Amino acid sequence: MKFDTLASKETVEKTMKALKPRGINAEFVNTKEDALKRISKLIPSGKEVMTGGSTTLDQIGLTELLKSGKHPWKNLKDEILAEKNPAKQTELRKKSVTSEYFLGSVQAVAETGEIIIVNATGSALPSNSFSSDNVIWIAGTQKIVPTLDDGFKRVNEYCVPLEDKRMKSIGYPGTTVGKILIFEREINENRKIYLIFVNEKLGF
Repeated sequence: MKFDTLASKETVEKTMKALKPRGINAEFVNTKEDALKRISKLIPSGKEVMTGGSTTLDQIGLTELLKSGKHPWKNLKDEILAEKNPAKQTELRKKSVTSEYFLGSVQAVAETGEIIIVNATGSALPSNSFSSDNVIWIAGTQKIVPTLDDGFKRVNEYCVPLEDKRMKSIGYPGTTVGKILIFEREINENRKIYLIFVNEKLGF
């Protein structure tokens, strides 16, 4: 199975239909520029924003936008990166899991509606699963797979080798599958989950 091929329009529509009864607001845009515009409309001014480490967020321009400060939100990652004391930085990371908005990506979306999220440290999983009231995921449609089992194959055979290579290229030892979240559905009425599919190959 090829894990880097964009999904057909029919497959995207089928997947979005499967996501709706699971409490996930799925949308589709054509370009990464459209995705960034959509994010800007979804997050009101003055809200707390936290992001997980994500090649996809880098590629759509969100990471650079947040670093520039030319946005109307409170970027919690600024405070974390500004803190040079490791212990204090860890405490700030723990507090950031309750951010009003959390943004990231996912590793696989099954046509049946299940979503797989992999995180080496696990720092992004509380926000994704419970502690942030608003979660926005951005994903290229190449991340859609037929079944949940295919999603795990995508993680192990495709995502991990590429992320390991990327990490080593920037001076880190590599990556590991630390924690895996299978997102079945959202039942908490206070939470809003958005998944924006992009018709471009983004991330791994």
